[in-house]
Amino acid sequence: MGDYGIAMSSDPVIPQARGIRRNGPVKVVVVSGPTAVGKGTVVSALSRKHPEIVISRSVTTRPPRPTERDGIDYDFITPEQFDDLVDGDGLLEWAVVHNSHRYGTPRKPVEKAVADGRTVILEIDLQGARQVRKTYPQATQVFLAPPSWDELVHRLIGRGTETPEEQERRLQTARVELANADEFDAVVVNDTVDHAVASLVELLSL
Repeated sequence: MGDYGIAMSSDPVIPQARGIRRNGPVKVVVVSGPTAVGKGTVVSALSRKHPEIVISRSVTTRPPRPTERDGIDYDFITPEQFDDLVDGDGLLEWAVVHNSHRYGTPRKPVEKAVADGRTVILEIDLQGARQVRKTYPQATQVFLAPPSWDELVHRLIGRGTETPEEQERRLQTARVELANADEFDAVVVNDTVDHAVASLVELLSL
């Protein structure tokens, strides 16, 4: 039993920060990482600092959290609408997350932004990142890591938006995501939002 009442085996290894392994222009950036690591917070802060960046807005079949706004944080759609996008090749990637709801990245806004010469950020999970490696292999992929496992658990419990069962499921998924961080071109540690944003700015030469 962990410090926060979550039953689990030994703590997973947390990846260390490292720079980008590839050279060349950065046009599409994938930002991924485990649940509650703060992906949305960091990407939003980066967007405020560099408003020229295009943030790809995902579609999802899950219901919105109390603080989320449809058409701003996500496009919340029905399972039937999601099926139509999949069937029409309207998604650059999509995945079932935490064995429950589906998330996807609409293809057209990303392709338009790239054609306009702008940098696009995709905030997606491990499954989606793997798909983008196939559909857009020139994308730069960044893994956002927590400073420690205890801090990740603390953030998840602290936001209070999931049941204990959902928390357990998300933490099990987080173990898998952390174990696969080496797949990514770079790792940024989100010890503070300001530090994580500064690291992204440096990595992406913004």
